[in-house]
Amino acid sequence: MTKRKPTGMEFESWIDAQIREAQEKGAFDDLPGAGKPIPDIDRPYDENWWIKRKLKQENVSLLPPTLRLRKEAEDTLIEARTARTEKRVRELLDGLNKKIRAMNTNAPPGPPLNLMPYDVDEFLRDKWEGPEG
Repeated sequence: MTKRKPTGMEFESWIDAQIREAQEKGAFDDLPGAGKPIPDIDRPYDENWWIKRKLKQENVSLLPPTLRLRKEAEDTLIEARTARTEKRVRELLDGLNKKIRAMNTNAPPGPPLNLMPYDVDEFLRDKWEGPEG
């Protein structure tokens, strides 16, 4: 339970006394983030900072499904180009192709997908950097 300020004592000295007592008891030792810079302290103030941080932590996208899949396709192609094995390239592109086929079959509302499944063999021949890089 929180202590009440004694009558006749100034607020500042009462608060200072509570802080000093807590410090002596070690209440502020080993707090998470101690000694680390405050994240985004140098950025301009944004009243929605906490919403944006939570969406990023939860990996939530506000993009329509088709645009989200286009972005995923870009990321997958980048990963596939530098994959170490042909098997991994095939896994990545097969998974992506399944999603593209499903979305082309049942197109959600919003912008068009404008993607067709990728030819895995053609990708391996023309774009894959292979294990040598």
